[in-house]
Amino acid sequence: MSPSAHPPATVPALFVSHGAPLFAIDAGTTGPALTQWGQSLRAQFPDLRGVVIMSPHWMARSPQVMTGPQPETWHDFGGFPPELYQLQYPASGAPALAQEVLALLQAAGVPAQGDAARPFDHGAWVPLMHLFPEADVPVVQVALPVGAGPAEVYALGAALRSLRAQGVLVVGSGSMTHNLAEFFGGAREPAPYVLEFSRWIEDALARGDMAALLNYRSQAPHAHRAHPTEDHFLPIFFALGAAGDDLHANYLSREVMYSMLSMDAFALEPVH
Repeated sequence: MSPSAHPPATVPALFVSHGAPLFAIDAGTTGPALTQWGQSLRAQFPDLRGVVIMSPHWMARSPQVMTGPQPETWHDFGGFPPELYQLQYPASGAPALAQEVLALLQAAGVPAQGDAARPFDHGAWVPLMHLFPEADVPVVQVALPVGAGPAEVYALGAALRSLRAQGVLVVGSGSMTHNLAEFFGGAREPAPYVLEFSRWIEDALARGDMAALLNYRSQAPHAHRAHPTEDHFLPIFFALGAAGDDLHANYLSREVMYSMLSMDAFALEPVH
């Protein structure tokens, strides 16, 4: 095959656990791992056009897409150290890319609309601070539709799959486990159920068992304890939909914070 016959390089899709807001300043081992991966991605894709990211901290009754040119950094949390509220993530928006996202969603039968005033919530800007600390990659955020389940969120990611061949990183930002009723702070051993759930997901990814993943609620061990509500797990399906059949999950982190918060992050890389 001649070099010109090779298909264009395709950007991986990414799932990140954004943890608690403190992850912005208490990076653990996950933050540096994301930074290292981001550097390697920029080296491989020097013309990276932008990031399209879904966070559970923007939920809307119908699909929404951020279209503003310079979104603000929203500190959408309370009761944390003052330095957290001083942080800014001054990445630009990407109005042209946002219009592409809207067009792809609408072509897939999704009645998406633009929101020019939407700021970055912490589910977006906290992990992006680690991924691209220079804030030099434009960002478009996509809302998680209220009432959507795994299959619906997968379909949203699938509608945007073609963007990956056009220099766009599609990111699902959520949490591998997220039972905040069990948050007590401090460094303690990971709860056994957290490890069992997380490794079940990893095994299903390794097998490419999409049916099991889409039905994780009934099949994964401790699914309801790991996620009393689904919102923080659903962004994984946004990344999976964008990845399609490229289901080689390159794990960047398996860290567990505060005993109950799994920080799993993985890139869904094209399988050659």
